[in-house]
Amino acid sequence: MKTLTAWILLALAMTLSLPSMAQEDKEEERLWYSVDALNTGLEEAPEEVRRVTPREAVRNFMQLTEEGEFASAAHFLNLSDLAPEEQSAQGSELARQLAEVLRRGEWLNVSDLPAQRDALVEDASGQHPRAGQPRRDLPLVTLDAKGQSYDVRLGRYRAGEDDAVWLFTPESLSAVAPLYEAYGPSSLEKHIPARYNKSYGMLKLWEWVAIPIFLVVIGLLGWGVIALVGFAAHLVPAGVARVFIGQVRVPLAFIAMSLMARFLLTYVVSFSGAATASFRVLLTIILAWGVGLVALRLLDTFLQRMTRRMVGEIDDTKYRDERILLTSLYALRRGIILVTVVAVTVYILAQIDLFGTLGMSLLASASVLTVLVGIAGQAVLGNILSSFQVSLAKPVRIGDLVVFEDEWCYVESIFYTFIRLRTWDERRLIVPVRYFLSKPFQNLSAKEAKQYRRLVLNLHLNADIADLREQFQTFAKAEDKIIEHDKLTCFVTGQSETSMEVSFYLMGSEPVCAWEAEAHVREKLIAYIRDYHPEWWPRDVVVLSHRDVAGGVRPATRNVTRPATVEDVTNREP
Repeated sequence: MKTLTAWILLALAMTLSLPSMAQEDKEEERLWYSVDALNTGLEEAPEEVRRVTPREAVRNFMQLTEEGEFASAAHFLNLSDLAPEEQSAQGSELARQLAEVLRRGEWLNVSDLPAQRDALVEDASGQHPRAGQPRRDLPLVTLDAKGQSYDVRLGRYRAGEDDAVWLFTPESLSAVAPLYEAYGPSSLEKHIPARYNKSYGMLKLWEWVAIPIFLVVIGLLGWGVIALVGFAAHLVPAGVARVFIGQVRVPLAFIAMSLMARFLLTYVVSFSGAATASFRVLLTIILAWGVGLVALRLLDTFLQRMTRRMVGEIDDTKYRDERILLTSLYALRRGIILVTVVAVTVYILAQIDLFGTLGMSLLASASVLTVLVGIAGQAVLGNILSSFQVSLAKPVRIGDLVVFEDEWCYVESIFYTFIRLRTWDERRLIVPVRYFLSKPFQNLSAKEAKQYRRLVLNLHLNADIADLREQFQTFAKAEDKIIEHDKLTCFVTGQSETSMEVSFYLMGSEPVCAWEAEAHVREKLIAYIRDYHPEWWPRDVVVLSHRDVAGGVRPATRNVTRPATVEDVTNREP
Protein backbone atom coordinates (compact mmCIF):
# COMPACT_ATOMS: atom_id res chain seq x y z
CA MET A 1 0.00 0.00 0.00
CA LYS A 2 2.83 2.36 0.89
CA THR A 3 4.56 1.60 -2.39
CA LEU A 4 1.40 2.37 -4.34
CA THR A 5 0.99 5.64 -2.50
CA ALA A 6 4.59 6.63 -3.24
CA TRP A 7 4.14 5.94 -6.95
CA ILE A 8 0.96 8.04 -7.00
CA LEU A 9 2.70 10.98 -5.27
CA LEU A 10 5.63 10.74 -7.68
CA ALA A 11 3.32 10.77 -10.69
CA LEU A 12 1.40 13.71 -9.26
CA ALA A 13 4.63 15.68 -8.68
CA MET A 14 5.81 15.00 -12.22
CA THR A 15 2.45 16.07 -13.61
CA LEU A 16 2.56 19.34 -11.69
CA SER A 17 6.15 20.05 -12.74
CA LEU A 18 5.55 19.53 -16.48
CA PRO A 19 3.85 22.94 -17.06
CA SER A 20 6.63 24.79 -15.25
CA MET A 21 9.29 22.90 -17.22
CA ALA A 22 7.47 23.62 -20.46
CA GLN A 23 7.22 27.26 -19.45
CA GLU A 24 10.95 27.41 -18.76
CA ASP A 25 11.74 25.78 -22.10
CA LYS A 26 9.48 28.23 -23.87
CA GLU A 27 11.15 31.14 -22.06
CA GLU A 28 14.60 29.86 -23.07
CA GLU A 29 13.47 29.64 -26.71
CA ARG A 30 12.75 33.35 -26.59
CA LEU A 31 16.16 34.21 -25.13
CA TRP A 32 18.61 32.15 -27.23
CA TYR A 33 19.13 29.26 -29.64
CA SER A 34 20.15 26.11 -27.76
CA VAL A 35 22.91 24.11 -29.49
CA ASP A 36 24.97 21.11 -28.47
CA ALA A 37 28.34 22.71 -29.23
CA LEU A 38 29.83 25.85 -30.84
CA ASN A 39 32.85 25.95 -33.17
CA THR A 40 34.46 22.76 -31.94
CA GLY A 41 37.12 23.05 -34.63
CA LEU A 42 38.47 26.29 -33.16
CA GLU A 43 40.78 26.66 -30.19
CA GLU A 44 39.57 28.09 -26.90
CA ALA A 45 38.35 31.67 -27.33
CA PRO A 46 40.92 34.16 -26.00
CA GLU A 47 40.05 36.68 -23.32
CA GLU A 48 39.77 39.60 -25.79
CA VAL A 49 36.81 37.92 -27.48
CA ARG A 50 33.75 39.52 -25.84
CA ARG A 51 30.38 38.47 -27.20
CA VAL A 52 27.85 39.04 -24.39
CA THR A 53 25.83 41.85 -26.04
CA PRO A 54 25.24 42.65 -29.75
CA ARG A 55 27.06 45.99 -29.49
CA GLU A 56 30.03 44.44 -27.76
CA ALA A 57 30.22 41.55 -30.23
CA VAL A 58 30.22 43.68 -33.38
CA ARG A 59 32.57 46.32 -31.97
CA ASN A 60 35.03 43.69 -30.76
CA PHE A 61 34.84 41.85 -34.09
CA MET A 62 35.64 45.01 -36.07
CA GLN A 63 38.54 45.89 -33.76
CA LEU A 64 40.15 42.45 -34.04
CA THR A 65 39.86 42.37 -37.84
CA GLU A 66 41.28 45.90 -38.02
CA GLU A 67 44.31 44.63 -36.08
CA GLY A 68 44.62 41.57 -38.34
CA GLU A 69 43.63 39.08 -35.61
CA PHE A 70 41.42 37.03 -37.94
CA ALA A 71 41.88 33.78 -35.98
CA SER A 72 40.44 35.43 -32.89
CA ALA A 73 37.72 37.16 -34.96
CA ALA A 74 36.57 33.71 -36.20
CA HIS A 75 35.11 33.09 -32.72
CA PHE A 76 32.39 35.66 -33.57
CA LEU A 77 31.10 33.39 -36.36
CA ASN A 78 28.73 30.45 -36.04
CA LEU A 79 30.64 27.91 -38.14
CA SER A 80 28.23 25.05 -37.58
CA ASP A 81 27.78 24.57 -41.35
CA LEU A 82 31.49 23.73 -41.69
CA ALA A 83 33.19 20.51 -40.68
CA PRO A 84 35.31 20.87 -37.50
CA GLU A 85 38.54 20.31 -39.42
CA GLU A 86 37.65 23.18 -41.83
CA GLN A 87 36.57 25.71 -39.24
CA SER A 88 40.02 26.94 -38.29
CA ALA A 89 41.25 27.70 -41.82
CA GLN A 90 38.02 28.90 -43.38
CA GLY A 91 36.87 30.76 -40.26
CA SER A 92 39.77 33.22 -40.44
CA GLU A 93 39.16 33.90 -44.12
CA LEU A 94 35.40 34.33 -43.58
CA ALA A 95 36.09 36.77 -40.75
CA ARG A 96 38.40 38.84 -42.97
CA GLN A 97 35.95 38.94 -45.89
CA LEU A 98 32.95 39.70 -43.66
CA ALA A 99 34.79 42.59 -42.02
CA GLU A 100 35.61 44.06 -45.46
CA VAL A 101 31.97 43.74 -46.52
CA LEU A 102 30.73 45.49 -43.37
CA ARG A 103 33.25 48.32 -43.78
CA ARG A 104 32.51 48.92 -47.45
CA GLY A 105 28.95 47.82 -48.02
CA GLU A 106 27.06 49.86 -45.46
CA TRP A 107 27.75 52.51 -42.89
CA LEU A 108 27.16 50.41 -39.79
CA ASN A 109 26.81 52.53 -36.65
CA VAL A 110 27.76 50.17 -33.82
CA SER A 111 26.43 52.59 -31.20
CA ASP A 112 22.90 51.98 -32.48
CA LEU A 113 23.04 48.29 -31.58
CA PRO A 114 21.50 47.08 -28.30
CA ALA A 115 23.76 47.03 -25.26
CA GLN A 116 21.59 44.53 -23.32
CA ARG A 117 22.34 40.86 -23.18
CA ASP A 118 18.87 39.94 -24.44
CA ALA A 119 18.69 42.82 -27.01
CA LEU A 120 15.50 44.06 -25.39
CA VAL A 121 13.43 46.29 -27.67
CA GLU A 122 13.43 49.74 -26.11
CA ASP A 123 10.72 52.09 -27.31
CA ALA A 124 9.53 54.87 -25.01
CA SER A 125 6.66 55.76 -27.36
CA GLY A 126 5.25 52.24 -27.25
CA GLN A 127 4.73 52.19 -31.03
CA HIS A 128 7.02 49.25 -31.72
CA PRO A 129 5.03 45.99 -31.92
CA ARG A 130 7.68 44.14 -29.86
CA ALA A 131 8.44 46.88 -27.33
CA GLY A 132 9.77 45.44 -24.07
CA GLN A 133 10.41 41.97 -25.53
CA PRO A 134 13.81 40.23 -25.70
CA ARG A 135 15.33 39.07 -28.99
CA ARG A 136 17.61 36.24 -29.99
CA ASP A 137 17.95 37.28 -33.64
CA LEU A 138 19.04 40.75 -34.71
CA PRO A 139 19.39 42.15 -38.27
CA LEU A 140 22.46 44.30 -38.95
CA VAL A 141 22.43 45.32 -42.62
CA THR A 142 20.84 44.32 -45.92
CA LEU A 143 23.14 44.45 -48.96
CA ASP A 144 22.50 43.94 -52.66
CA ALA A 145 24.79 41.95 -54.94
CA LYS A 146 24.05 40.95 -58.54
CA GLY A 147 20.39 41.81 -58.19
CA GLN A 148 19.93 39.79 -55.01
CA SER A 149 19.46 41.00 -51.44
CA TYR A 150 21.40 39.40 -48.58
CA ASP A 151 20.89 39.92 -44.83
CA VAL A 152 23.71 40.01 -42.32
CA ARG A 153 22.34 39.03 -38.89
CA LEU A 154 23.43 38.23 -35.36
CA GLY A 155 22.03 35.32 -33.38
CA ARG A 156 22.25 34.50 -29.66
CA TYR A 157 23.47 30.93 -29.02
CA ARG A 158 23.96 28.86 -25.90
CA ALA A 159 25.83 25.56 -25.81
CA GLY A 160 25.00 23.44 -22.78
CA GLU A 161 25.54 25.32 -19.52
CA ASP A 162 27.85 27.93 -21.04
CA ASP A 163 26.90 31.60 -21.20
CA ALA A 164 24.86 32.69 -24.20
CA VAL A 165 26.88 34.61 -26.81
CA TRP A 166 26.07 36.68 -29.93
CA LEU A 167 27.49 35.34 -33.22
CA PHE A 168 27.05 35.97 -36.92
CA THR A 169 24.48 33.43 -38.13
CA PRO A 170 25.33 30.60 -40.58
CA GLU A 171 22.92 32.10 -43.11
CA SER A 172 24.90 35.36 -43.02
CA LEU A 173 28.17 33.48 -43.57
CA SER A 174 26.75 31.74 -46.62
CA ALA A 175 26.24 35.18 -48.21
CA VAL A 176 29.81 36.36 -47.58
CA ALA A 177 31.18 35.04 -50.91
CA PRO A 178 28.82 36.95 -53.26
CA LEU A 179 28.94 40.03 -51.03
CA TYR A 180 32.73 40.05 -50.96
CA GLU A 181 32.81 39.77 -54.72
CA ALA A 182 30.59 42.85 -54.97
CA TYR A 183 32.02 44.93 -52.11
CA GLY A 184 35.54 43.62 -51.73
CA PRO A 185 38.67 45.53 -52.78
CA SER A 186 39.07 46.26 -56.48
CA SER A 187 42.08 45.36 -58.59
CA LEU A 188 43.46 48.87 -58.10
CA GLU A 189 43.28 48.58 -54.31
CA LYS A 190 45.20 45.32 -54.33
CA HIS A 191 48.31 47.24 -55.44
CA ILE A 192 48.10 49.73 -52.55
CA PRO A 193 50.85 49.13 -49.97
CA ALA A 194 49.73 47.80 -46.60
CA ARG A 195 50.99 50.87 -44.71
CA TYR A 196 48.41 53.02 -46.52
CA ASN A 197 45.54 50.74 -45.48
CA LYS A 198 45.62 51.89 -41.87
CA SER A 199 42.50 53.66 -40.65
CA TYR A 200 42.52 57.32 -39.68
CA GLY A 201 39.09 58.23 -38.37
CA MET A 202 36.29 56.82 -40.49
CA LEU A 203 38.51 56.40 -43.57
CA LYS A 204 41.77 54.72 -44.43
CA LEU A 205 44.88 56.74 -45.22
CA TRP A 206 44.73 56.13 -48.98
CA GLU A 207 41.04 57.13 -49.05
CA TRP A 208 41.83 60.60 -47.68
CA VAL A 209 43.92 61.12 -50.83
CA ALA A 210 41.81 59.18 -53.32
CA ILE A 211 38.43 60.80 -52.51
CA PRO A 212 39.54 64.39 -53.41
CA ILE A 213 41.08 63.09 -56.64
CA PHE A 214 37.86 61.17 -57.33
CA LEU A 215 35.79 64.35 -56.84
CA VAL A 216 38.08 66.41 -59.06
CA VAL A 217 37.83 63.85 -61.89
CA ILE A 218 34.04 63.83 -61.63
CA GLY A 219 33.95 67.63 -61.54
CA LEU A 220 36.11 67.90 -64.67
CA LEU A 221 33.76 65.52 -66.44
CA GLY A 222 30.78 67.70 -65.52
CA TRP A 223 32.55 70.84 -66.71
CA GLY A 224 33.37 69.10 -70.01
CA VAL A 225 29.74 68.08 -70.53
CA ILE A 226 28.55 71.65 -69.90
CA ALA A 227 31.06 73.02 -72.41
CA LEU A 228 30.24 70.35 -75.00
CA VAL A 229 26.47 70.82 -74.73
CA GLY A 230 26.91 74.61 -74.87
CA PHE A 231 28.95 74.26 -78.06
CA ALA A 232 26.29 71.96 -79.55
CA ALA A 233 23.62 74.56 -78.76
CA HIS A 234 25.37 77.10 -81.00
CA LEU A 235 25.30 74.64 -83.88
CA VAL A 236 21.49 74.34 -83.69
CA PRO A 237 19.40 76.99 -85.50
CA ALA A 238 17.91 79.66 -83.26
CA GLY A 239 14.58 78.66 -81.75
CA VAL A 240 13.09 76.58 -79.01
CA ALA A 241 15.50 73.71 -79.72
CA ARG A 242 18.49 75.91 -78.93
CA VAL A 243 16.75 77.20 -75.81
CA PHE A 244 16.06 73.63 -74.67
CA ILE A 245 19.67 72.51 -75.20
CA GLY A 246 20.91 75.56 -73.34
CA GLN A 247 18.63 74.85 -70.39
CA VAL A 248 19.62 71.19 -69.96
CA ARG A 249 23.38 71.70 -69.84
CA VAL A 250 23.64 71.55 -66.07
CA PRO A 251 21.17 68.64 -65.60
CA LEU A 252 22.96 66.60 -68.27
CA ALA A 253 26.29 67.35 -66.61
CA PHE A 254 25.01 66.09 -63.26
CA ILE A 255 23.57 62.95 -64.88
CA ALA A 256 26.92 62.23 -66.57
CA MET A 257 28.78 62.85 -63.30
CA SER A 258 26.46 60.51 -61.41
CA LEU A 259 26.77 57.69 -63.95
CA MET A 260 30.55 58.03 -64.13
CA ALA A 261 30.84 58.00 -60.34
CA ARG A 262 28.69 54.86 -60.15
CA PHE A 263 30.89 53.18 -62.77
CA LEU A 264 34.10 54.06 -60.93
CA LEU A 265 32.72 52.91 -57.57
CA THR A 266 31.56 49.62 -59.07
CA TYR A 267 34.48 48.62 -61.29
CA VAL A 268 37.52 50.73 -60.36
CA VAL A 269 37.57 51.67 -56.68
CA SER A 270 35.44 51.19 -53.57
CA PHE A 271 35.62 53.18 -50.37
CA SER A 272 34.71 52.51 -46.76
CA GLY A 273 31.12 52.21 -45.63
CA ALA A 274 30.78 55.83 -44.43
CA ALA A 275 32.03 57.26 -47.74
CA THR A 276 30.16 54.69 -49.83
CA ALA A 277 26.85 55.35 -48.07
CA SER A 278 27.28 59.12 -48.46
CA PHE A 279 28.18 58.83 -52.14
CA ARG A 280 25.32 56.43 -52.78
CA VAL A 281 22.73 58.80 -51.33
CA LEU A 282 24.23 61.84 -53.04
CA LEU A 283 24.50 60.15 -56.46
CA THR A 284 20.94 58.86 -56.23
CA ILE A 285 19.61 62.35 -55.46
CA ILE A 286 21.67 63.94 -58.25
CA LEU A 287 20.63 61.37 -60.84
CA ALA A 288 16.93 61.58 -59.97
CA TRP A 289 17.03 65.38 -59.87
CA GLY A 290 18.83 65.57 -63.24
CA VAL A 291 16.42 63.23 -65.03
CA GLY A 292 13.39 65.01 -63.56
CA LEU A 293 14.72 68.44 -64.51
CA VAL A 294 15.43 67.36 -68.09
CA ALA A 295 11.85 66.08 -68.38
CA LEU A 296 10.48 69.39 -67.04
CA ARG A 297 12.66 71.41 -69.42
CA LEU A 298 11.31 69.34 -72.30
CA LEU A 299 7.77 70.08 -71.14
CA ASP A 300 8.54 73.81 -70.86
CA THR A 301 9.96 73.83 -74.37
CA PHE A 302 6.81 72.19 -75.72
CA LEU A 303 4.62 74.75 -73.91
CA GLN A 304 6.74 77.64 -75.16
CA ARG A 305 6.49 76.46 -78.75
CA MET A 306 2.75 75.98 -78.47
CA THR A 307 2.40 79.43 -76.92
CA ARG A 308 4.21 81.09 -79.79
CA ARG A 309 2.25 79.23 -82.45
CA MET A 310 -1.26 79.41 -80.99
CA VAL A 311 -1.51 82.23 -78.47
CA GLY A 312 0.85 85.00 -79.50
CA GLU A 313 1.65 87.94 -77.28
CA ILE A 314 -0.01 87.82 -73.89
CA ASP A 315 -0.98 91.51 -74.00
CA ASP A 316 -3.27 90.87 -76.96
CA THR A 317 -6.51 91.27 -75.00
CA LYS A 318 -8.92 90.08 -77.66
CA TYR A 319 -11.02 87.18 -76.48
CA ARG A 320 -9.39 83.92 -77.52
CA ASP A 321 -10.05 80.32 -76.63
CA GLU A 322 -6.30 79.73 -76.93
CA ARG A 323 -5.83 81.54 -73.64
CA ILE A 324 -7.98 78.94 -71.93
CA LEU A 325 -5.84 76.25 -73.57
CA LEU A 326 -2.63 77.94 -72.40
CA THR A 327 -3.90 78.24 -68.83
CA SER A 328 -4.92 74.58 -68.90
CA LEU A 329 -1.50 73.60 -70.21
CA TYR A 330 0.21 75.46 -67.41
CA ALA A 331 -2.11 73.77 -64.93
CA LEU A 332 -1.07 70.45 -66.49
CA ARG A 333 2.56 71.53 -66.08
CA ARG A 334 2.05 72.16 -62.38
CA GLY A 335 0.39 68.78 -62.03
CA ILE A 336 3.28 67.08 -63.84
CA ILE A 337 5.79 68.91 -61.64
CA LEU A 338 3.95 67.74 -58.52
CA VAL A 339 3.83 64.14 -59.75
CA THR A 340 7.51 64.31 -60.77
CA VAL A 341 8.59 65.66 -57.39
CA VAL A 342 6.61 62.97 -55.56
CA ALA A 343 7.95 60.21 -57.84
CA VAL A 344 11.55 61.41 -57.49
CA THR A 345 11.18 61.67 -53.72
CA VAL A 346 9.73 58.16 -53.45
CA TYR A 347 12.49 56.81 -55.71
CA ILE A 348 15.19 58.45 -53.60
CA LEU A 349 13.69 57.19 -50.34
CA ALA A 350 13.39 53.69 -51.77
CA GLN A 351 16.96 53.68 -53.07
CA ILE A 352 18.52 54.86 -49.82
CA ASP A 353 16.25 52.53 -47.83
CA LEU A 354 15.02 55.36 -45.63
CA PHE A 355 11.73 53.59 -45.01
CA GLY A 356 13.54 50.55 -43.64
CA THR A 357 15.92 52.41 -41.36
CA LEU A 358 13.66 55.17 -40.12
CA GLY A 359 10.26 53.61 -40.56
CA MET A 360 9.55 53.04 -36.90
CA SER A 361 10.84 56.47 -35.92
CA LEU A 362 8.61 58.09 -38.52
CA LEU A 363 5.61 56.18 -37.26
CA ALA A 364 6.42 57.11 -33.68
CA SER A 365 6.65 60.82 -34.50
CA ALA A 366 3.89 60.93 -37.12
CA SER A 367 1.49 62.91 -34.96
CA VAL A 368 4.13 65.51 -34.06
CA LEU A 369 5.24 65.88 -37.68
CA THR A 370 1.64 66.26 -38.82
CA VAL A 371 1.08 69.15 -36.43
CA LEU A 372 4.39 70.84 -37.33
CA VAL A 373 3.85 70.49 -41.09
CA GLY A 374 0.26 71.66 -40.74
CA ILE A 375 1.33 74.81 -38.92
CA ALA A 376 4.49 75.61 -40.89
CA GLY A 377 3.14 74.70 -44.32
CA GLN A 378 -0.37 76.08 -44.03
CA ALA A 379 0.34 79.15 -46.17
CA VAL A 380 2.28 77.18 -48.79
CA LEU A 381 -0.29 74.40 -49.07
CA GLY A 382 -3.10 76.96 -49.20
CA ASN A 383 -1.41 78.77 -52.09
CA ILE A 384 -0.81 75.49 -53.95
CA LEU A 385 -4.46 74.47 -53.64
CA SER A 386 -5.54 77.97 -54.68
CA SER A 387 -3.27 77.71 -57.72
CA PHE A 388 -5.03 74.53 -58.82
CA GLN A 389 -8.37 76.24 -58.17
CA VAL A 390 -7.38 79.08 -60.52
CA SER A 391 -6.28 76.57 -63.16
CA LEU A 392 -9.50 74.58 -62.99
CA ALA A 393 -12.14 77.30 -62.47
CA LYS A 394 -10.22 79.87 -64.62
CA PRO A 395 -11.46 83.14 -63.10
CA VAL A 396 -8.35 84.55 -64.79
CA ARG A 397 -6.29 83.21 -67.67
CA ILE A 398 -2.74 83.87 -68.74
CA GLY A 399 -2.84 87.04 -70.83
CA ASP A 400 -6.01 88.47 -69.28
CA LEU A 401 -6.16 92.16 -68.45
CA VAL A 402 -7.30 92.69 -64.87
CA VAL A 403 -7.75 95.61 -62.52
CA PHE A 404 -6.37 94.49 -59.17
CA GLU A 405 -6.25 96.98 -56.31
CA ASP A 406 -6.60 99.90 -58.77
CA GLU A 407 -3.75 98.61 -60.95
CA TRP A 408 -4.18 97.69 -64.60
CA CYS A 409 -2.24 94.46 -65.03
CA TYR A 410 -1.75 91.60 -67.45
CA VAL A 411 -1.62 88.10 -66.00
CA GLU A 412 1.85 86.96 -67.05
CA SER A 413 2.18 83.64 -65.23
CA ILE A 414 0.37 81.52 -62.67
CA PHE A 415 2.76 79.58 -60.45
CA TYR A 416 2.27 77.21 -57.53
CA THR A 417 2.25 79.84 -54.81
CA PHE A 418 1.99 83.21 -56.57
CA ILE A 419 0.68 85.02 -59.63
CA ARG A 420 2.93 87.38 -61.57
CA LEU A 421 1.14 90.48 -62.90
CA ARG A 422 2.62 92.98 -65.36
CA THR A 423 1.41 96.55 -64.97
CA TRP A 424 0.92 99.00 -67.82
CA ASP A 425 4.22 100.72 -66.92
CA GLU A 426 6.17 97.41 -67.10
CA ARG A 427 6.35 96.81 -63.35
CA ARG A 428 5.81 93.30 -61.96
CA LEU A 429 3.46 92.56 -59.10
CA ILE A 430 4.10 89.27 -57.29
CA VAL A 431 0.84 88.36 -55.53
CA PRO A 432 0.25 85.18 -53.46
CA VAL A 433 -2.48 83.15 -55.13
CA ARG A 434 -4.52 82.90 -51.96
CA TYR A 435 -4.40 86.68 -51.43
CA PHE A 436 -5.30 87.31 -55.07
CA LEU A 437 -8.42 85.16 -54.87
CA SER A 438 -9.50 86.72 -51.57
CA LYS A 439 -9.67 90.22 -53.10
CA PRO A 440 -12.24 91.48 -55.65
CA PHE A 441 -10.76 92.18 -59.06
CA GLN A 442 -12.00 93.13 -62.50
CA ASN A 443 -11.25 90.82 -65.39
CA LEU A 444 -11.48 93.03 -68.44
CA SER A 445 -10.86 90.07 -70.76
CA ALA A 446 -13.20 87.56 -69.13
CA LYS A 447 -15.84 87.56 -71.88
CA GLU A 448 -15.25 90.38 -74.37
CA ALA A 449 -12.36 92.81 -74.45
CA LYS A 450 -14.42 95.87 -75.52
CA GLN A 451 -15.07 98.39 -72.78
CA TYR A 452 -17.39 101.29 -72.07
CA ARG A 453 -15.69 104.47 -70.95
CA ARG A 454 -17.14 107.59 -69.29
CA LEU A 455 -15.72 111.05 -69.95
CA VAL A 456 -16.77 113.75 -67.45
CA LEU A 457 -16.54 117.56 -67.82
CA ASN A 458 -17.65 120.16 -65.24
CA LEU A 459 -19.12 123.16 -67.13
CA HIS A 460 -21.10 126.31 -66.43
CA LEU A 461 -24.87 126.14 -66.35
CA ASN A 462 -25.17 128.11 -69.61
CA ALA A 463 -23.27 125.47 -71.66
CA ASP A 464 -25.18 124.29 -74.74
CA ILE A 465 -25.67 120.53 -74.31
CA ALA A 466 -26.96 119.98 -77.87
CA ASP A 467 -23.85 121.62 -79.31
CA LEU A 468 -21.61 119.55 -77.03
CA ARG A 469 -23.40 116.33 -78.00
CA GLU A 470 -22.92 117.08 -81.69
CA GLN A 471 -19.22 117.91 -81.30
CA PHE A 472 -18.68 114.81 -79.14
CA GLN A 473 -20.13 112.50 -81.78
CA THR A 474 -18.03 114.17 -84.47
CA PHE A 475 -14.83 113.74 -82.49
CA ALA A 476 -15.65 110.18 -81.40
CA LYS A 477 -16.50 108.95 -84.90
CA ALA A 478 -13.15 110.24 -86.11
CA GLU A 479 -11.33 107.86 -83.69
CA ASP A 480 -10.50 104.45 -85.18
CA LYS A 481 -10.39 102.78 -81.78
CA ILE A 482 -14.00 103.67 -80.94
CA ILE A 483 -16.60 101.10 -82.00
CA GLU A 484 -20.41 100.87 -81.99
CA HIS A 485 -21.10 104.52 -82.78
CA ASP A 486 -24.80 104.03 -82.06
CA LYS A 487 -23.90 103.85 -78.36
CA LEU A 488 -22.24 107.27 -78.27
CA THR A 489 -24.26 109.26 -75.74
CA CYS A 490 -24.06 112.54 -73.81
CA PHE A 491 -26.05 113.39 -70.64
CA VAL A 492 -26.10 115.90 -67.83
CA THR A 493 -25.49 113.64 -64.84
CA GLY A 494 -25.12 116.22 -62.05
CA GLN A 495 -25.65 119.89 -61.14
CA SER A 496 -24.65 122.37 -58.43
CA GLU A 497 -25.38 126.08 -57.82
CA THR A 498 -22.76 127.27 -60.29
CA SER A 499 -21.95 124.31 -62.56
CA MET A 500 -23.18 121.08 -64.04
CA GLU A 501 -21.59 117.68 -64.69
CA VAL A 502 -21.72 116.50 -68.31
CA SER A 503 -20.94 112.82 -69.01
CA PHE A 504 -19.95 111.43 -72.41
CA TYR A 505 -20.04 107.65 -73.03
CA LEU A 506 -18.03 105.80 -75.67
CA MET A 507 -16.96 102.19 -76.34
CA GLY A 508 -13.47 101.04 -77.29
CA SER A 509 -12.39 97.83 -78.99
CA GLU A 510 -10.42 96.82 -75.90
CA PRO A 511 -9.60 98.47 -72.53
CA VAL A 512 -6.32 100.12 -73.45
CA CYS A 513 -7.68 101.43 -76.77
CA ALA A 514 -10.80 102.70 -75.00
CA TRP A 515 -8.66 104.59 -72.48
CA GLU A 516 -6.60 106.17 -75.27
CA ALA A 517 -9.72 107.13 -77.23
CA GLU A 518 -11.23 108.69 -74.13
CA ALA A 519 -8.11 110.80 -73.62
CA HIS A 520 -8.11 111.95 -77.27
CA VAL A 521 -11.79 112.94 -77.25
CA ARG A 522 -11.33 114.78 -73.94
CA GLU A 523 -8.46 116.80 -75.44
CA LYS A 524 -10.58 117.76 -78.45
CA LEU A 525 -13.59 118.77 -76.36
CA ILE A 526 -11.43 120.91 -74.07
CA ALA A 527 -9.80 122.58 -77.10
CA TYR A 528 -13.23 123.27 -78.68
CA ILE A 529 -14.62 124.88 -75.50
CA ARG A 530 -11.41 126.89 -74.99
CA ASP A 531 -11.39 128.25 -78.54
CA TYR A 532 -15.10 128.83 -79.17
CA HIS A 533 -16.99 128.92 -75.86
CA PRO A 534 -14.72 129.92 -72.97
CA GLU A 535 -17.78 131.23 -71.12
CA TRP A 536 -18.86 127.62 -70.55
CA TRP A 537 -16.15 127.06 -67.93
CA PRO A 538 -17.32 127.35 -64.29
CA ARG A 539 -15.99 130.53 -62.60
CA ASP A 540 -16.21 132.81 -59.59
CA VAL A 541 -18.03 136.19 -59.79
CA VAL A 542 -16.78 139.39 -58.09
CA VAL A 543 -19.44 141.61 -56.46
CA LEU A 544 -18.47 145.20 -55.52
CA SER A 545 -20.49 147.13 -52.92
CA HIS A 546 -20.71 150.97 -53.14
CA ARG A 547 -19.49 151.34 -49.52
CA ASP A 548 -16.38 149.29 -50.18
CA VAL A 549 -15.54 151.26 -53.34
CA ALA A 550 -16.04 154.66 -51.66
CA GLY A 551 -13.95 153.71 -48.64
CA GLY A 552 -11.14 152.33 -50.76
CA VAL A 553 -11.47 148.83 -49.32
CA ARG A 554 -10.36 145.93 -51.52
CA PRO A 555 -13.42 144.09 -52.90
CA ALA A 556 -14.15 140.59 -51.61
CA THR A 557 -14.55 137.57 -53.87
CA ARG A 558 -17.40 135.14 -53.27
CA ASN A 559 -19.64 132.74 -55.18
CA VAL A 560 -23.06 133.91 -56.28
CA THR A 561 -26.03 132.07 -57.68
CA ARG A 562 -26.73 134.36 -60.66
CA PRO A 563 -25.17 133.48 -64.03
CA ALA A 564 -22.40 135.78 -65.26
CA THR A 565 -22.96 138.07 -68.25
CA VAL A 566 -20.76 138.31 -71.27
CA GLU A 567 -19.41 141.64 -69.98
CA ASP A 568 -18.33 139.98 -66.73
CA VAL A 569 -16.35 137.42 -68.66
CA THR A 570 -14.71 139.76 -71.16
CA ASN A 571 -13.84 142.42 -68.60
CA ARG A 572 -12.23 140.01 -66.05
CA GLU A 573 -8.50 140.39 -65.69
CA PRO A 574 -6.42 137.27 -66.37
